[in-house]
Amino acid sequence: MNASSSLFSATRAPNLEWLGRAVPETAIDPHIPIVDAHMHLWDHKTGYRYFLPEFADDAAQSNHRIDATVYVECHSMYRADGPDHLKCIGETEFAVGMAAQANSRKYTDCRVADVIVGYADLTLGSRAGEALEAHMEAANGRFRGIRQRAKWDPDPAVRGAVHAGRSDLFADKHFRQGLDVLTTMGLSFDASVFHPQLMDLAKLAQAHPDSRIVVIHCGSPVGHASYRGREEEVYADWMKGMKALAACPNVSIKLGGLLMCLGSYDFTAVPSPLNSEQLAQLWRPYLEPCVELFGAQRCMVSSNFPVDKAGVPYGTVWNMFKRVMAGCSVDEKNWIFNGTARQFYRMT
Repeated sequence: MNASSSLFSATRAPNLEWLGRAVPETAIDPHIPIVDAHMHLWDHKTGYRYFLPEFADDAAQSNHRIDATVYVECHSMYRADGPDHLKCIGETEFAVGMAAQANSRKYTDCRVADVIVGYADLTLGSRAGEALEAHMEAANGRFRGIRQRAKWDPDPAVRGAVHAGRSDLFADKHFRQGLDVLTTMGLSFDASVFHPQLMDLAKLAQAHPDSRIVVIHCGSPVGHASYRGREEEVYADWMKGMKALAACPNVSIKLGGLLMCLGSYDFTAVPSPLNSEQLAQLWRPYLEPCVELFGAQRCMVSSNFPVDKAGVPYGTVWNMFKRVMAGCSVDEKNWIFNGTARQFYRMT
């Protein structure tokens, strides 16, 4: 299915009536323990609130075994006051509060926000350490690293409202100093890029071999706006970047999160959500090469909820992954669905 002119780069509040049209699916292999390696909680500017109770409902309705989640920054609940470079600590404080609610077991048995990936500006160089130390103090042992978005594209429809603001973030000497500070503190880096930037990320990983980097959203291959109709070119460029990153032993990858950039189907123009078999057919060409190139011990699954909730129910995501990974061994599945995230983010 081709994407229309929908703004795939924009975060949308889900249409719950439309999501309700999805044909119910029985959970495939519901006994497999899952760590959702990339999810958010927020009171979004669109008016859509997604806090612990909303996530707990999605997890319960999926009937999959979601043991824990990795909370990833989304500019949620920043402090209203204080120095600008420390306002981001408010998000870690918020995530810790959500984790405490989850630990009460009132809403869910899932350890939501079991670990936290926050934000800090690494272009501050050595001064980035102040924010990182503040995050660690606020997180009560849950803080594991940061995401600083490097996404940039000449096409404004692709780069969207939230982007790096520059094309050469990874080459900036101050950013690289900040990355070294992050690494020295035992923290990891979640890399957010579009597929044309994958080679830049590979150069960064090669220059900083001691850093621990995870590429989110399968490297975000772009299939909408100015990339529409260029599928073969995009795929070739994406594969080139994936091969370069796979050659870096310090780089892992998060599978999933393809909905908003790939634009593999226009969820605003179909009568109901795709089922997991249809979604697996669309995403398999991007998921399987990641496992083949990186190996199961460097691949982890993620929902990217509630962002991807705009186009697919939570349970459909996990059935899709289980369909795509059906040919993997039991050991490989344990790594992909659970073990890799636990190892990378040092989860108990």
